Amino acid sequence: MRICFFGTPEFASFSLKTMLDNGHNVVCVVTAPDKPKGRGLKLQPSSVKEVALANGIPVLQPKNLKSQEFLDELQSFHLDLSIIIAFRMLPEKVWSLPTIGTFNLHASLLPNYRGAAPINHAIINGEKETGITTFFLKHEIDTGDILLQQKVNIGENETVGELYERLMMKGSELVERSIQLIKAGSYALVKQNLTGKEKHAPKIFKEYCEIKRNLSVEAAHNKVRGLNPFPGAWCHSVKFGKVKLTATLKSETPVRDETDFFVYENKLYWPCSNGSLEVVSLKIPGKQNQASKDIINGYFK
Repeated sequence: MRICFFGTPEFASFSLKTMLDNGHNVVCVVTAPDKPKGRGLKLQPSSVKEVALANGIPVLQPKNLKSQEFLDELQSFHLDLSIIIAFRMLPEKVWSLPTIGTFNLHASLLPNYRGAAPINHAIINGEKETGITTFFLKHEIDTGDILLQQKVNIGENETVGELYERLMMKGSELVERSIQLIKAGSYALVKQNLTGKEKHAPKIFKEYCEIKRNLSVEAAHNKVRGLNPFPGAWCHSVKFGKVKLTATLKSETPVRDETDFFVYENKLYWPCSNGSLEVVSLKIPGKQNQASKDIINGYFK
């Protein structure tokens, strides 16, 4: 099969590497335009582009996915199948172009957690399990018929960064299994079972990342680990200003009459509505990320 791969970040490039290692015929790659990074704002290629160039695969970086020039170039590759992972929403003219169609890898058990941030929101909501899904694209985003799904357990203190790594690896395996089924022509698609109670995974903005004192200990802990390391949870401290919370633990320390960070039995806490959240590490303005014991020694003694 002649395959086009759409993707941008490391999450996608890991699957692309696996496909190439398994000898699949990836005839072109579509990824985001290079972006300026670092102090010098030097243009940097995406992770997917780096893998493609290292393997001599043509790279397309359209600014406009609807442009006729891009459609004509894509059509010239005579595609059988397209695979999309962590990329922009594709116009129908693009995803319907291959003879077999286009399938997507999504980091949730669809139809739950449709949207831009499924891994974050699964942890923030305190889920005990999530998963990965491959499905064929249709008009509405993340609504297509399911090819394969795999469940993945979530650890009690697992962060989004840790879960991201595990789903990235398991996702590449699911993509491989999906390709093999398609090649063999031995697959049955399953419609997404909608109940009206599905959970969603919208894009996350800075304001949402605040850990307010009216949150419960469990909700605050889940939010910190669901935003660690990206985009990062923060709270407003009278003592320190805007503080980034990088690691926490649920605690049974009782509610105290505190409105800011406090120390109890040589541990650092942040007050919550029903108790106190133990802070393992944090980053105060102008400083590197520090363990709570260093904060205690430097500011509370």
